[in-house]
Order: sequence, then structure tokens, then C-alpha cells
Amino acid sequence: MADDLTLLLPRASDFLWSPYGYIPTEYVCIMFIVLFGISTFAHTVEAIFLRTWWLLPTACLAGALEVLGWAGRLWSSDNITGVQPFQIQITATILAPTPLVAANFIILGRTIARLGPTYSRLSPKWYTIVFLSCDIIALIVQGIGGGMASSAAGSGRDPSLGGRVMLGGIAFQLVTIAVYAVCALEFYLRYLSIYRTIELADGWGGRKFTTEVYFNVLDGAMIVLAMCTLNVANPGLLLSEAKLEDAPSVEERKRPASSSRP
Repeated sequence: MADDLTLLLPRASDFLWSPYGYIPTEYVCIMFIVLFGISTFAHTVEAIFLRTWWLLPTACLAGALEVLGWAGRLWSSDNITGVQPFQIQITATILAPTPLVAANFIILGRTIARLGPTYSRLSPKWYTIVFLSCDIIALIVQGIGGGMASSAAGSGRDPSLGGRVMLGGIAFQLVTIAVYAVCALEFYLRYLSIYRTIELADGWGGRKFTTEVYFNVLDGAMIVLAMCTLNVANPGLLLSEAKLEDAPSVEERKRPASSSRP
């Protein structure tokens, strides 16, 4: 009888305000911390052993940010009203995919250099310059928006303005990835940005943002899959250190050569 009455009693968590709209599941947070930790450690070892140093500020940085973000969510699962863990997780998980996308931009340039830049619309060097510049712009905008939103949410103010700034940065990144996908036929890179765009367009308190399973599957699982794929298909093993020489591209070859005059 006492057990039956206990089931009817409201839980303490029902009365707690949560900036997430739910309480992060502890074992899910631990699982992603372990997965991202293992993948990041493997990327670090591979980068040092294979001397692919550019993976350190890209894939390794992305993994470290994911570990930090999921650690913030784990902290929130035990301290749901805490402002600091929420600020850590929202900022880290928003920024983490950007360095990983940068790694793919660099891989595209090296792949083109390896297989032959004469068959590309742009030279390998310009692929890296253009797409990395766009990625840095998106990172800055998302960082500003994330800081504004987390600060507002933590102090009980409306975080919509920061959310819109983040949405603008993520939408810009989505356009950049779409252009990259057309050039490289790497359509799988679209999934994360599409989820984040829909999530923030739905509003800070919308169903996409306040439903944990969407975040776990469409954010955490997608980034784990991308990082583990890069662990297995490591560019240091599959691509030699080809120089990103400014070889003529398809468009450059179409231009008529200027005739020299005596």
C-alpha cells in the first residue's frame, strides 16, 4: 500500500525548472563522453604517428569540445538548475562540429591534389582558402550567438536573440556545406547542420530543442559516426602529403593563353 502511494506522489524533478526542457539522461551522457574520448585519443595518436598535424586543431579539437559539452550535460543531470553546466554544454556542442567540417574541407583539397587538380573546378589551394574562411566566419558567429543565448538563459532572460544569431551562423555554414557537397559529392555532411537549423528555427522552447532523443540521435550520434569514420579512413593513411600547388583548374584551362609580343 505504501509503495502504491509513493507512485502517486509527485517527483521532485517535476517542480524543477530546466533550461533544457528535460533532465539529461546520465548514462547517455557517460556513453557519449566515453565514445568521444576514445575517438579523440585515437585521432591524437594517429595525428602524431602519421604526422598529420592539421588534424590536431580540427578533428581533435572537435572531439575535445564534444567531451566538454557532454560533460556539461552530465553535470546538468545532477544539477539541473545550474547555469554554468548549461552554458558549457550549449556553447561546446554548438561549436564542436565546425572544426570537424574544416577537416573535411582540408581533406577535399588534399584528395584533389592527390588525384589530379586538372580535373577540378578550383585548384586545391583555393578549396582550402575559400571553405576554411567560410568555416571560420560561421564559427565566430555561432560563438557570439551561443554566448548571448547561454548568458540570457542562465539569467532567466529571453535567449531568442542569441538563438537567432546562432541560427544565422549555422544557416551560413549549411550553405557552405551544400556548396562543398556539390563540389565533393559528400552529401552526408548536411545532416547535422539541417538538424541544428530546424532545431533553432523551431524556437528555443520548441519541441526539437526540448526533446532529448533528437539531440542524442541527430547531434551526438552523427558526430560520433563522423569522427569514428575519420579514425578508420584516416587521411594520413589514405592520402600522401601532396602539395596543394596552384595547378590550373578546369575553368583556368578554358581561358585562352595570352600571346607574347616581341
